[in-house]
Amino acid sequence: MLIRDRLAHKRPVFSFEFFPPNNEKGERVLWRSLEQLAPLEPDFVSVTYGAGGSTRTRTVEIVGRIKRELGIEPLAHLTCVGSTRDEIEAVVERLLEAGVRNILALRGDPPRGQTQFQHTPGGFRYASELCAWLRDRWPELCVGGACYPEVHPEADTAEADLQHLRAKIDAGAEFLISQLFFDNAAYFGFLDRVRGAGLSVPIIPGVMPITNVKQIDRFTKMCGATIPSVLRSRLDDISETTDGYDPQEVFWTGVSYAAHQCRELLDRPSNGPFRRQASTVSGIHFYTLNRSPATRALFEILALARAVH
Repeated sequence: MLIRDRLAHKRPVFSFEFFPPNNEKGERVLWRSLEQLAPLEPDFVSVTYGAGGSTRTRTVEIVGRIKRELGIEPLAHLTCVGSTRDEIEAVVERLLEAGVRNILALRGDPPRGQTQFQHTPGGFRYASELCAWLRDRWPELCVGGACYPEVHPEADTAEADLQHLRAKIDAGAEFLISQLFFDNAAYFGFLDRVRGAGLSVPIIPGVMPITNVKQIDRFTKMCGATIPSVLRSRLDDISETTDGYDPQEVFWTGVSYAAHQCRELLDRPSNGPFRRQASTVSGIHFYTLNRSPATRALFEILALARAVH
């Protein structure tokens, strides 16, 4: 199943994202989560590619096993960082051998210890270059890309970021998955700008239920996402001490906020001039952090709410 075909015939789609673990314990946690989330029948699951391509072998192994053992369509992340074209070609050939036909083409984050992306001689500088090469070399692939509702941290302006996004789409990106965000107004505003620029590819918003406050503060700092004042105020209210938060309170605060966020994304149009186009999102992409409870609870809330209404 190519994701472009699923998006053409089904709305909304639901998908989950996982990352390759670096030890046996993490591997057990990952597969337990996959087995627990499989009954929810996601349209696809994505598996990330470590900074600098550090987990490329594990990514290939995991997506192959997901397809083979769980029968779920995998989306393999592929990055430019630290790899020549020959090395990337070898990874793609392994993915094809495993029956994987969906790839998310990314520039990628710098390896640990580096603050800026460094072009690898013989490799690619931008995700748009990787997209174009993949589509030209393997036309049987479905290639997606990433987008940032609150502007890529390295972009000079929102307009410059939009032009980079246009270049990625022109190069062959057939759908986009957004970076995580907590402010739906920012997402709808971004969607209005994209549609107003004449870009019509499906865009799947990325949602992450908060389960760890320090962790989410670190993530939002890295990707440039903001935490709305109403959510920050609620997190501050449940702080037990200056040293931490009640894990259960954080869990249910994160899940309930994400449920509200998803309902609004799926049901309510934006207030922008392109409201009709912006009102229909392609689906929701859930960042799971390899844990199933928050996503399962969120699905239960959403299912009950839709049944009631």
